[in-house]
Amino acid sequence: MGKHVLVIEDEPNIVEAIRFILHRDGWRVDTHSDGATALEALRAQRPDVVILDVMLPGRSGFEILRELRSEDGLANLPVLMLTARGQAKDRETAERAGVSRYMTKPFSNAEVLAAVREMAGP
Repeated sequence: MGKHVLVIEDEPNIVEAIRFILHRDGWRVDTHSDGATALEALRAQRPDVVILDVMLPGRSGFEILRELRSEDGLANLPVLMLTARGQAKDRETAERAGVSRYMTKPFSNAEVLAAVREMAGP
């Protein structure tokens, strides 16, 4: 089985698009759609890479990322943050929280795949 990615996103069309391109590339893809329980999912699944939406029900991606970065065993996990909001302040907030990569929706499939491959390393 290939590397494992956890997609934390509440828009079903985006989840399915990402699942399709990564699964086709050999990734094991799990999904989670609730911000309030996202950290529990991360702790339980221990993925190689996380794709994290900014605007989630229950808790923002920024809050999840800040807590993730302060937690032993998860602090160095590569995180690709997706957002529909491309404002500079959102990017700055993500960078301060410790994001690995930041991408604005709509994104290209090739762009997501390249980012995830790069973050996962060899």
